[in-house]
Amino acid sequence: MIIIIDFGSQYNQLIARRVRENHVFCQIEAPDNALEAIRRHSPQGLILSGGPSSIYEAGSPKIDPAVFTLGIPILGICYGMQFMVAALSGRVERAQKREYGFAELSVKDADGLFKGVRRTTTCWMSHGDSIKQLPQGFKATASTANTTFAAACDSRRKLMGVQFHPEVDHTPMGATMLRNFLFDICGCKRSWTMKSFAKEAVAEIHRTVGDKKVVLGLSGGVDSSVTAMLIHQSIGNHLTCIFVDNGLLRKNEAAQLKQTLRQHLQINIRFVNAASLFLKALRGVTDPERKRKIIGRVFMEVFEAEARKIKGAEFLAQGTLYPDVIESVSVFGGPSSVIKSHHNVGGLPKRMKLKLVEPLKYLFKDEVRKLGQQIGLPEKLIWRQPFPGPGLAIRVLGEITANRLNILRDVDEILLEEIRSAGLYKKLWQSFAVLLPIKSVGVMGDARTYENIAAIRAVTSRDAMTADWARLPHELLARVSNRIINEVDGVNRVVYDISSKPPSTIEWE
Repeated sequence: MIIIIDFGSQYNQLIARRVRENHVFCQIEAPDNALEAIRRHSPQGLILSGGPSSIYEAGSPKIDPAVFTLGIPILGICYGMQFMVAALSGRVERAQKREYGFAELSVKDADGLFKGVRRTTTCWMSHGDSIKQLPQGFKATASTANTTFAAACDSRRKLMGVQFHPEVDHTPMGATMLRNFLFDICGCKRSWTMKSFAKEAVAEIHRTVGDKKVVLGLSGGVDSSVTAMLIHQSIGNHLTCIFVDNGLLRKNEAAQLKQTLRQHLQINIRFVNAASLFLKALRGVTDPERKRKIIGRVFMEVFEAEARKIKGAEFLAQGTLYPDVIESVSVFGGPSSVIKSHHNVGGLPKRMKLKLVEPLKYLFKDEVRKLGQQIGLPEKLIWRQPFPGPGLAIRVLGEITANRLNILRDVDEILLEEIRSAGLYKKLWQSFAVLLPIKSVGVMGDARTYENIAAIRAVTSRDAMTADWARLPHELLARVSNRIINEVDGVNRVVYDISSKPPSTIEWE
């Protein structure tokens, strides 16, 4: 495996993805946990990520310099390289000219990291500090017009660094550099696959749980469904799943999911209709974060009451993914901002006094889908687009009422019908409708109307960390708009969201 040290870079998860794309397992660890993590995992290599800090700032992230004496290959990226240089008695200073964006890289050493890389290539820079003097034993291996030491290496100790970001698409030869590090320098094998992960996960669940009982909140999405199947394969009927209908699902979704889950998952499942409890608790609430917190609280109460009926339950399973953890709070308490609270992150295990089982917490969504295929999950569950835990409560902007929920359900059903009919459902990360808290003037049947506005959101993405708005065909948008306005009472205007993430989020709330 490879360990990635989190120095606060926005690209940390992208580094992890690039490593895993080569069928090498990796894990992100906190700087102050580096030595302990290395001793625990015995990695074949270490990657020090970039980060927004300057190494001379008070409180800037650091690792124990002893890692540089352990004899394992280390690649420092941007801040990671600067920290390595400074820790080994080189010199780093504020650059006279900061370097952001594209730069032309001149490669001086065609071996090691740059094996197979063109002598002149493009790279992506993002740094305000610059290396002025290399540590003893290092030599420069690449430069740009503004950066003398754009890359450097101590080949004897297998320590190397780059000032640019090889993990981003804007560095076209970056994938080659990372492959060189993984296979030629670290000696990794292409052994990490979803088949191997499934085998290890099932064994780990059994070691953790033993003959105890596990409860799982099953939503019908791919995350919770894969989690359920993995745990069921490990401990069989010691798993009980609880499906809570919160009244915030799409049109006919509760009935359809109930049928699908019973048909394809031969698992103990209890269905609980708690729609009235959720709607009562949400009455008059308009703030999105309050909505999420209320839904989480009521879910806990309903789930806890049902779980108490399962005698001997000692573990709680959740389908938490890496992006869930990252967006709720920085994975290691680092500089990342909290974007929004996630329905399945935090609070529940402590309240219920159950131990937590999260077999997917280091996986991205596309990896979970591959895992679902590997363990035999049906296609209709594997390819369900992500649906937020709070459901339509965060797609009905403003106050939630039964009438406004029904309007949105009708709008959303038309949109998804047309998306599927156009053959685009699997190609989109998400496609959904949002009901806005404002009305607009319209004309229907020669009469003035003052009705709701529905927004359409469709995005492409690989893991929800970033997303781009989908360029849906104009004919499709016209058909969707025409059907919504003609078929849904209470809507007289349809708009299309053309915002990317960042700066926007995928969901509106």
